[in-house]
Amino acid sequence: MKTLYRQFTIATLFILAISILIGFTIANIFYITVTKEETIEQNVGVAQEIVATVQNVPYSEESFDRYMQAVAKLGYQIALVDNAGDMKFYGEPFDDTAFPEEAQRVLTENGTYTGLDSFKDQIFMIGHFTNELHNTVGVPFERDGENYGLFIRPDTKLLGTDIHSVLIGFVVAIGLVSIIGMIWLARQLTRPIVQLTEATKHIARENYNYPLDIKRKDEIGQLSESFNLMQTQLQQNDLARKSFISNVSHDFQSPLMNIQGYADLLKSPDLPDADRLAYTSIIDQEAKRLSSLTRQLLLLTSLDQGAYPMKSKEFKLDEQLKAVVRKYRWRLEEEDINLSYSLAPTLFRGDAELLDNVWDNLLTNAIKYNKPGGSIEIALKTIGPDVIVTFKDTGTGIAAEALPQLFDRFYRGDAARKKDGTGLGLSIVEQIVQLHHGTIKVNSKIGEGSEFILTLPHPDVKQT
Repeated sequence: MKTLYRQFTIATLFILAISILIGFTIANIFYITVTKEETIEQNVGVAQEIVATVQNVPYSEESFDRYMQAVAKLGYQIALVDNAGDMKFYGEPFDDTAFPEEAQRVLTENGTYTGLDSFKDQIFMIGHFTNELHNTVGVPFERDGENYGLFIRPDTKLLGTDIHSVLIGFVVAIGLVSIIGMIWLARQLTRPIVQLTEATKHIARENYNYPLDIKRKDEIGQLSESFNLMQTQLQQNDLARKSFISNVSHDFQSPLMNIQGYADLLKSPDLPDADRLAYTSIIDQEAKRLSSLTRQLLLLTSLDQGAYPMKSKEFKLDEQLKAVVRKYRWRLEEEDINLSYSLAPTLFRGDAELLDNVWDNLLTNAIKYNKPGGSIEIALKTIGPDVIVTFKDTGTGIAAEALPQLFDRFYRGDAARKKDGTGLGLSIVEQIVQLHHGTIKVNSKIGEGSEFILTLPHPDVKQT
């Protein structure tokens, strides 16, 4: 597998090599177009000054040699060639002393020889540094009635030793620092990615407690923070899933065991009729409880889907609330509970079937947790673009510490357990309200009752 670290390192080295190649090319182009001609002119000028000095000052043979040696010590390599082709050298020796044909015209035609112009087989400016006789400039001069050719070139070993060493060291240092820096940067970038990869493997094995300690202030740091949030959310979802399965199993098991137990008792031939009727009634109640639980689970599953198909239409919200009240009138009379309502005629657009579940759950809860002789108040009004629906009862109330978990699935207080609730009703209510982009708020005190306030935004709400 090609790791990101390896790819980054290879890419860095490749870019560095391309940069060196481009830099070398640009330097050679500059040398060929600018530096080369200037160097040739400078060397020809030096050669001509030497020749002028030699011709104007009558040197003896010994003095002439000392003078040429002195010039060579200033950083030049010099070759003297006479008409016979004999050569005499001053300064550092040449690696190649072959006399080029083009240089002959210095002696035969009194011309000027520029060796750099004749380098055709060298790559770019490499020829400038070759220590060969043909890499010189040559000028003619006359001494003691004889024609000579003075061929000269700068001694790169002397002239360039210090500066070239510094430059080469500088370039090498830059290269090494760049490579080491890139490798370090690659490790810094890939280390958190490796940690994230390892954390992902642990999450795939349902281990949501893997420590991921990446503290950075860049995009990788943001990714790490998002990953930690995702890990926390997955852990909570996993706990909720396990709790959901446990609660569903318990809520299904309890009525099923009751049904099975009483069904076994009904098999007895000596069972009195009164007991038989009582057991049959219990089985019927438990079956209805199972049916209600199944129906609510199916509705909750449907609401959990990301794109629940809302069946929005215009309907009279006040009439819907009145219909729910009529449906439970018998229970209100049976529990001796007084119900009053103040419902402003309102034409609302929403999912009537879902909202019917909301009113049904809130009203049955108000009846279930009320007390004999208690009361329930239902109000419907419009404030600006919002529809406000209120259910207020004088029941047992809800403890303050229980309010944050009130809308959690299967959450039931002690009073709710005694009333055989499923713990899903208020969770369904909240999700339906949120589907309508609304909010639900609860005010409650122990012993005084509870008030549920629903706010449903509807800019097109109409008073009828």
